[in-house]
Amino acid sequence: MIELPEKRILVTGGSGFLGRHLIAGLETMGCADVMAPSHQEVDLTRSETIDRYFEEHRPEVLIHMAAVVGGIGANRLNPGKFFYDNAIMGIQLIEAARRFGVEKTVVLGTICAYPKFTPVPFREEDLWTGYPEETNAPYGLAKKMLLVQCQAYREQYGMNGIFLLPVNLYGPGDNFDLESSHVIPALIRKCVEAVEAGREEIVLWGDGSATREFLYAEDAVEGILLATQSYDKPEPVNLGSGMEISIRDLAILIAGLTGFKGRIVWDTTKPNGQPRRCLEVSRAEREFGFRAATPFEAGLRKTIDWYIHSPRSRQPR
Repeated sequence: MIELPEKRILVTGGSGFLGRHLIAGLETMGCADVMAPSHQEVDLTRSETIDRYFEEHRPEVLIHMAAVVGGIGANRLNPGKFFYDNAIMGIQLIEAARRFGVEKTVVLGTICAYPKFTPVPFREEDLWTGYPEETNAPYGLAKKMLLVQCQAYREQYGMNGIFLLPVNLYGPGDNFDLESSHVIPALIRKCVEAVEAGREEIVLWGDGSATREFLYAEDAVEGILLATQSYDKPEPVNLGSGMEISIRDLAILIAGLTGFKGRIVWDTTKPNGQPRRCLEVSRAEREFGFRAATPFEAGLRKTIDWYIHSPRSRQPR
């Protein structure tokens, strides 16, 4: 059991959506020595800047969440960048954690690492049974290599590195830029802007048949912190809510919550992405007592309210 309030904790991606929630969670726990350097302070694609930072600050716990991410469109436009940046950042950080004797290394992977046709619900042991969905395979495979690295370093060096697989996240403070956002913030923005502009329809990608599972950001933070404190095994662990909803039903639900009463038009020339996503989440509860607590509709209401009332959420068109 690691007593986090007593540790020097380095969080990568601390200025991102989940990172801000995690830092707030650490502060609530009483952690006073939390480092969340910006890209200007540490370029994670350059090993010399990582080494310099580790030499100066000597973190005892590393939580690696920094990633180059986006929706289907962003993945299709930037497969090389998504592969290289995500792979090189993680590989170099894990190596630095080994060389500088970091006590605990926590790496966040992605649900995109699972094979395209994984049996539902996704079990951790199915991670290697096939190739990921093509539109986000470079990103998913880059992240999955970090699991291999953590396991190899545990075997050879005795490194306490763990790998968590969070499902699609959502919540206040999410990214609402339509060029790079995921499905929930994109749907919220489209519906709210349609209501404000008096438009009678919104256009969505695919045919709405794909399913997804979602985890509220504050629940994800709880899972990450519980695992950081008490999980020390090589097997990856799913973090999710165990629920599944089609994109079509999600769009109808968000339209209702935002007051949009117009038509939803499906652009079937655009891809659906992975056909289904729903996690088997018993390992997290069994190993470190995590179970998602936020009802889905309640989480959506909080997210919509934040978007409507926060000027920071109004991204450029």
